[in-house]
Amino acid sequence: MKNYFDLSGNVAVVTGCSTGLGVQMAKALANQGCNIVVLARRQKLIDEVAAEISKDYGVETLAVACDITSTEQVQAAVKAAMDKFGRIDILINNAGTGGVAPAEDITDEVLLNEINIDLVGTFKMAREVAKNAMIPAGYGRIINIASMYGLVGNKIAPASPYHAAKGGVVNLTRALACEWGEKGITVNTICPGYFETPLTKETLQSEFFQNYAHTMIPEARYGVEGELDTAAIFFASPASSYVNGAVLPVDGGYTSL
Repeated sequence: MKNYFDLSGNVAVVTGCSTGLGVQMAKALANQGCNIVVLARRQKLIDEVAAEISKDYGVETLAVACDITSTEQVQAAVKAAMDKFGRIDILINNAGTGGVAPAEDITDEVLLNEINIDLVGTFKMAREVAKNAMIPAGYGRIINIASMYGLVGNKIAPASPYHAAKGGVVNLTRALACEWGEKGITVNTICPGYFETPLTKETLQSEFFQNYAHTMIPEARYGVEGELDTAAIFFASPASSYVNGAVLPVDGGYTSL
């Protein structure tokens, strides 16, 4: 029997992998046999995540502190991964931020910080991994984590820089898919809806927001742990070789309304 989603021996770099969705997706790949390079800014947290994944799933891990807005740190992280494993098969660009404020009150600093982390950082990671690992190998799976807010606007939580940056990630995905498809690299994006994470928990648990979600999400609920995992595994799999430049909302139907 063929296991279409076997990732044994593969190496995945996951950014924003200290808490929340990044950790969940890293564990999902590890569950399929994938070795994991854990990237985020806080060394203590990523050391704990790497140790937990290694213990629970029996795969090799590496924890590298990395601010994805720093070209030098991105280069150093990719070099560390290549020095240890000699390959990077999968990149999940998950690191991001999200400022909420009316557009007329957004400062230049907030605007540029949002774009620098969510869009520029995603590009820097993709560029470095493709150049040093995937293009030479003639194989790669890049998965950009955008947002349903990269596809639509919203009327409850004004966050125009976030919308702009994540919309940029969606079309960056298409552009890189076109450039690197012939090199054996697929580039796809997942657009999550509302998931409870340490960053969103307080907002999502408010009565006001829960009432809004019940009206605006066809499934009338938030996403729960594990519901993003299968999308990541699908895009990471060698079996998804003819899926390139795809945009997959995982949002309970929010963007279909």
